[in-house]
Amino acid sequence: METVSTTNSDTSSRTTSFPVVRFLQAPVTTIFEYSGFLRPRSESESLIPQHNNNNHHSSSDSGANGNVGNSEGDVSIRIMSDGELEGERGGDGGRESVVLSGDGGGGGEREMADSSDVDGRSGNNSDSSNQQRYDLQQVSRWIEQILPFSLLLIVVFIRQHLQGFFVTIYVTAFMYKSNDILRKQTALKGERRLSVLIGYSIIFMLHVVGVYWWYQNDDLSYPLFMVPPKTIPPFWHAIFIIIVNDTMVRQAAMTLKLVLLMYYKNGRGHNFRRQGQMLTLVEYALLLYRAFLPAPVWYRFFLNKEYGSLFSSLITGLYLTFKLTSVVVKVGSFYSALKALSRKEMHYGSHATPEQVSEAGDMCAICQEKMQAPILLCCNHIFCEDCVSEWFERERTCPLCRALVRPADIRSFGDGSTSLFFQLF
Repeated sequence: METVSTTNSDTSSRTTSFPVVRFLQAPVTTIFEYSGFLRPRSESESLIPQHNNNNHHSSSDSGANGNVGNSEGDVSIRIMSDGELEGERGGDGGRESVVLSGDGGGGGEREMADSSDVDGRSGNNSDSSNQQRYDLQQVSRWIEQILPFSLLLIVVFIRQHLQGFFVTIYVTAFMYKSNDILRKQTALKGERRLSVLIGYSIIFMLHVVGVYWWYQNDDLSYPLFMVPPKTIPPFWHAIFIIIVNDTMVRQAAMTLKLVLLMYYKNGRGHNFRRQGQMLTLVEYALLLYRAFLPAPVWYRFFLNKEYGSLFSSLITGLYLTFKLTSVVVKVGSFYSALKALSRKEMHYGSHATPEQVSEAGDMCAICQEKMQAPILLCCNHIFCEDCVSEWFERERTCPLCRALVRPADIRSFGDGSTSLFFQLF
């Protein structure tokens, strides 16, 4: 009972106060101990195997209970007969015992119960748990040894490429913010303002032009026209060129999507469905172009004659082969988006007749208003075309009965979103 209270008090003190000084000395080990993965240890405490501890406790218990007076006494084993064994089992409830007697000053006896197997298994579990803690502690100490030097190398690396890091973080953050703006303007539909769309379009285009004007002396714009850089770029400079071009192309595509939103600003029903199809087509065309965009940079990087003409030609051929397989997938997606745009009827339903609308109640279950351009789904539920088109941009089932309505053809980007994954290879 006293041990439990001590453990609880240690746990509460560990949760309430964080050892700042020890964290500065050994951060990884301190975090492991504070989170409970490692048991806190003192500096002088060493990891002793569990079986040694069990032997120590067993010897101390036998010394206390058996009154062993001299540790140098001889030990003898008394073999019990069948009668004595039966009597011993009857008196102790069937417990088998082995009596150890010592010839020292005060002889003692120790009984071993049948539960020794259970104790052995628990001891093995304790040994494995103790070994896992030991391995975790060694890993944390190894990390603490290399952590300061790794941080120094990272700081020097960032200082050497400071401008590249700043530009990459800036254009990425600007792209994420632009994607949120475009999605919000798409969701406004007929309530969006033309002046706001024009303002965002000008800002996006000025941002693209400003980045390429800043790097006009570099080979940054060559891959846009599928032309390899003039010189073989270093590895990190090649990564920088690819990331900036990939981000700027998406930024320019966002400007084109804003122009589409201006065109479909006052549309209703069918126009909003066509708007979503056009936004999806633009996105898949962008994905196809972005698949080609890193190829000129890596072509120049891999085709390095300093490594040998055979090796460089082999690596370049393998890269172009892998790139061809990914481009084929992008071409298939673009073709599916183009085919969906040319389709006259909706692939999830058809226009409802006035009799069908009156039977359904002439009330849309999504917007709770009178139906505008009602659409009859294959599950016989009727909704506004505007509402159900927006619903199927995110879902594939009926809003009421959850029946599967929309086929799993291609992913829709009708909400104005842009893929945020970088195309590095």
